[in-house]
Amino acid sequence: MAKLYFYYASMNAGKSTNLLQADFNYRERGMATMLFTAAIDDRFAAGTITSRIGLSAPATPFDTSTNLAAQVAAQHAQTPIACVLVDEAQFLTDAQVDQLAWLADTLAVPVLAYGLRTDFQGQLFPGSARLLALADSLIEIKSVCACGRKATMNLRVDAAGRPIAQGQQTEIGGNDRYVALCRRHFTEALAG
Repeated sequence: MAKLYFYYASMNAGKSTNLLQADFNYRERGMATMLFTAAIDDRFAAGTITSRIGLSAPATPFDTSTNLAAQVAAQHAQTPIACVLVDEAQFLTDAQVDQLAWLADTLAVPVLAYGLRTDFQGQLFPGSARLLALADSLIEIKSVCACGRKATMNLRVDAAGRPIAQGQQTEIGGNDRYVALCRRHFTEALAG
């Protein structure tokens, strides 16, 4: 039986690198995969999953209107899909996570979803919350705070590196906008 996996972590933990390695492993064995990434993520080339260490692969961009199950089912009918890999899974809707579960349960296609668990205020993203509820396997990818403890939080900072406590849940950025911290240092940074 295929499973729905949710690999989650703070920023800069290597989620995209892990996804690209998993994709490579399937393709190296001659198996077809489908890659998806959030259309909203415009840090690199559109429709591309790119890791900070320089690895990249083309991917189908998704937004809130994308029917992932329909796209995978159509491709699967032509060429059997061995695995579906989703980057930036925190941006999935509840319905899209349900579609990913359907792919695993009905089409027997494993789905590996990678994303943030929480936003810069320590709140769950909708896609992450649904994945935490439905995924067969929850796998935390570890990152490290500057103090050496496990980083679990994402601190948003301004151009001068000062913590930001208010704003929209989604603001795309990398090391210039976010710092991965342990809970203690995250709380201290916001307390000022």
